[in-house]
Amino acid sequence: QVQLVESGGGLVQPGGSLRLSCAASRSSFTINAMGWYRQAPGKQREFVATFTNRGITNYADSVKGRFTISRDNAQNAVYLQMNSLRPEDTAVYYCYTDTTFQRYWGQGTQVTVSS
Repeated sequence: QVQLVESGGGLVQPGGSLRLSCAASRSSFTINAMGWYRQAPGKQREFVATFTNRGITNYADSVKGRFTISRDNAQNAVYLQMNSLRPEDTAVYYCYTDTTFQRYWGQGTQVTVSS
């Protein structure tokens, strides 16, 4: 069992920045990829970014050039630096981690971009 705890969400004006953090509890299983999804009201959960255990990153087209994912393997943590935020980035952001056997999800953190 892996528990994920997110933090860093909040209200920000368009063009502003936020940094999300996600810390995973220690696991006896190997943690592979870590990353982020988001879900806006009335929409399906969508992929945002991932960071594999080989150091490969991947982003959704909608956030490329604005969001940066990073990872601290020693702390089992993943971060999402979000710049140039837009109203359409408003959503609940969920971090996830893939172990050898399954994917675990955090509880979500709300990000609201509004003036």
